[in-house]
Amino acid sequence: MSDQIKHECGIAMIRLRKPLAYYIEKYGSPTYAVNKMYILMEKQRNRGQDGVGVANIKLNQKPGLRYISRYRSIEHDPIKYIFEKIGRKYRKARKEGGDEGYHDENWLKENCAFTGEVWLGHLRYGTHGKNSIENCHPFLRQNNWRSRNLVVAGNFNMTNVDELFDILVKLGQHPKEKVDTVTVMEKIGHFLDEENNEIFRKYKDKYSNKEITGLIESELDLVKVLRRACKDFDGGYVMGGMVGHGDSFVARDPSGIRPAYYYADDEVIVVASEKPAIKTAFDIDYQDIKEIEPGHALVIKKNGEYGQHQFIDPKPKTSCSFERIYFSRGTDPDIYNERKALGKLLVPQVLKSINFDLKNTVFSYIPNTAETAFLGMMHGLEDYLSQKQKEVFIEGKPHVGELEDFLSFRPRVEKIVIKDAKLRTFITDDTHRDEMVAHVYDTTYEVIRKGIDTLVILDDSIVRGTTLEKSILTMLNRLEPKKIVIVSSAPQIRFPDCYGIDMSKISEFVAFRAVVQLLKERGMDYKLDEVRDKCASALVNKEEVNYVNELFNEFTYEEISAKIAEIVKPANSTAEVEVIYQTVENLHQACPNHKGDWYFTGNFPTPGGMRVANQAFVNYMSGKLVRAY
Repeated sequence: MSDQIKHECGIAMIRLRKPLAYYIEKYGSPTYAVNKMYILMEKQRNRGQDGVGVANIKLNQKPGLRYISRYRSIEHDPIKYIFEKIGRKYRKARKEGGDEGYHDENWLKENCAFTGEVWLGHLRYGTHGKNSIENCHPFLRQNNWRSRNLVVAGNFNMTNVDELFDILVKLGQHPKEKVDTVTVMEKIGHFLDEENNEIFRKYKDKYSNKEITGLIESELDLVKVLRRACKDFDGGYVMGGMVGHGDSFVARDPSGIRPAYYYADDEVIVVASEKPAIKTAFDIDYQDIKEIEPGHALVIKKNGEYGQHQFIDPKPKTSCSFERIYFSRGTDPDIYNERKALGKLLVPQVLKSINFDLKNTVFSYIPNTAETAFLGMMHGLEDYLSQKQKEVFIEGKPHVGELEDFLSFRPRVEKIVIKDAKLRTFITDDTHRDEMVAHVYDTTYEVIRKGIDTLVILDDSIVRGTTLEKSILTMLNRLEPKKIVIVSSAPQIRFPDCYGIDMSKISEFVAFRAVVQLLKERGMDYKLDEVRDKCASALVNKEEVNYVNELFNEFTYEEISAKIAEIVKPANSTAEVEVIYQTVENLHQACPNHKGDWYFTGNFPTPGGMRVANQAFVNYMSGKLVRAY
């Protein structure tokens, strides 16, 4: 993606279903779980590099001994940093305990941190706020009762943080911050306390406090806790949690917006945000990896029993389509085929744009994640040529040029755009900064015939258009092609995403800027004020209607794309510039199981999303450059 946006966060959970001694004997080392967790984290590195955290719980630890360990880091390479620290713990244990102690479960759990059976990891991209160690998951809520200790990490964003904050205040709490991570943690923690209290009251006149502790740990109902805690959540979320005595859970939002997958056998239960991470770490078949259903939680009891349980009423599934287009690793076979399909479905639009003149067209893409869609687009062009050859030989239709040339023709493919080393644009003067930005990408020279060739460049998505104008198109214009066609494998991004992606201000989107320009050019400025008033009224009256769509509905998809091309075309460009976007219909055809498209269509799956869209436009009209949630 030429216009860089932040990825989703990622989670990883491992639960060993047998005693540590089993893995020491079978695999010859106590490092089985930590090694697997490291692979899970590394294979999801794409989901967050601003901060990393890992927590571990030891089951059945004796009183007086630590049973929860946690490291968090915002170092340059936080995954490496954390696992090197954990590795040092193991090396120290081997030195102090010798081979005998190092291979003894009881000695290790008493003398070495991160030797427990339950693991929870998190990778973070900071979408807003400070990137400090305090912002890194997992978060820890501590108590002297094991069953009241709570560790939480998640891939989530709540649209109703103010409401959740007020709920906590009404419950009698005094939250230290008004952010979703704190409100989510404390709300789950509150009802975890309530569950503890209810079981305690049930047995307080029948057993000693020590005996009741064991009863609480065996009877604790995490589904009940989640049902009570999450009923007011509005957002997209996958939340992983561990309770101090050993129960754990991963809960997914009712619309299935954020991804979560798991695998279980008699040795281990593992959860991750992406299937390839589980596949690589445990070398299993893809069909053995299951999806956590929307509105369900995978709950793992202290004794190792597990199951999916509904904790909130599921809604129509609207899983994030950006996961398929861009965020998730393309090594997932389904995602790989979906990205190829996205490229292939663009072929009719591309052929029309170049007037079917393949002979004088060069195809390329913007590295790196657009490569798979580009491969699909090339396959689509080859299918088109094969069909033309069939028409000539079977139907006897005429062709242009020599028959041998017609049969041997292949689309011209070149590596045109190259991502260069990231340059630091520290010069404050705007003119010089633009000059520096223009050199973030480099190009291959002398492969384009000046004034003759059309250049078709595929990108994942066009968000702000800034990099296109300031860097890519400026650079490509120096090649002096006749025409430049920028093709986006994603549809037009029109609305903020309030469920995790760092796209929060509507004024940043080039599609929105295009609509505003079209309205002004056609004397329809009054529509801006009309829609602002409707949005403001909707916010007051809590209407679940996205009124901003009225502005986009004034124009065709092609009209908006044409205006975007005008906006991103550099002032000194001699080449004609055209911008082609994927259609929403083709997106759904390519990714049939991920219908979440609110950033393209404004069809938000929760009331909070509709509110964010209206608030974002009110902010724009008021000149407020702030987040809408």
